Amino acid sequence: MHPKAGTILRLFRAEAGYVSGEYLSKELGVSRTAVWKHISALRNNGYHIEAVPSRGYRLISSPDSIDPFEVRARLEGGKIGRQLEFINLTVSTNADAFRLAEEGAIEGTVVLADSQTGGKGRRGRAWVSPAGVNLYCSVVLRPTIMPHEAPQLTFLSAVAAARAIEQTTKLNPEIKWPNDLLISGKKVAGLLNEMSAETDGINFVILGIGINLNMTADQFPDDLRQPASSLLLESGARVDRALFASTMLHELDRLYADFQTYGFGPVREEWQRRCNANGRHVLVSDSGTDCTGGSFIGIDVDGALLLRSDDDILYRITCGDVRVI
Repeated sequence: MHPKAGTILRLFRAEAGYVSGEYLSKELGVSRTAVWKHISALRNNGYHIEAVPSRGYRLISSPDSIDPFEVRARLEGGKIGRQLEFINLTVSTNADAFRLAEEGAIEGTVVLADSQTGGKGRRGRAWVSPAGVNLYCSVVLRPTIMPHEAPQLTFLSAVAAARAIEQTTKLNPEIKWPNDLLISGKKVAGLLNEMSAETDGINFVILGIGINLNMTADQFPDDLRQPASSLLLESGARVDRALFASTMLHELDRLYADFQTYGFGPVREEWQRRCNANGRHVLVSDSGTDCTGGSFIGIDVDGALLLRSDDDILYRITCGDVRVI
């Protein structure tokens, strides 16, 4: 789809009613005939656009698409999302974003895919990635922080995704340390960061974000270790994938700007308020064995989980699975 078609979508959404062909022609800097060609291209891509003589055009409905033009049309500008790459079928958006970053992709580049064949979560666990229903997204960042601070960026992703869920549904997500989002105790999203760094600095960080938006029950495998769900199953309503993607990217852009200005503190505070373990007793297991228990205190400046045991010992946990008691 031509970039000017994305501009037309943005102009449609900025107006409550009809948009004249003359106005579109002036805003795009093209002829009325060219405007008509772009409208025709949008219709061929599943957009229902009404045309009324002497009144102009009106967008009636959009396809459940997550292509970059549809997402870009909803973005308000900013660092994240200024370059969008869409891949219909890929092995992994993280792998694609990593390659693009190595090739010099600008900070804020976003890779979106309709489906993945090799999506993965923490500790190499498979992430089921069917087509046409979910969000599979990876973001290239080039922060001026030290490598040991890179885990902080996972918490930005979690807060951005939680905000997007609240804004696009009536659901209230909780965050499970270190990188899961839960609805009613069921996992609906996972986050996976990957990094290229030297001893004294970071080349780039890839924020991988997978969110189950419109999956149905029969699309989940039977052998999931943790109960999983989708926003559709939990809310009873389908989620506009492009709207969700643009909302989440907008929130991530806001959080990243604040992170660069104020540091990790504000994100850390919001993450802790949203955590499902806040003020509760938890057990942390590694390889299936419960090894540490205590009261959840919060997260350290490097993202480590802080627990205080019954005998008043403070533990810093850097890996493991958390179970709230």
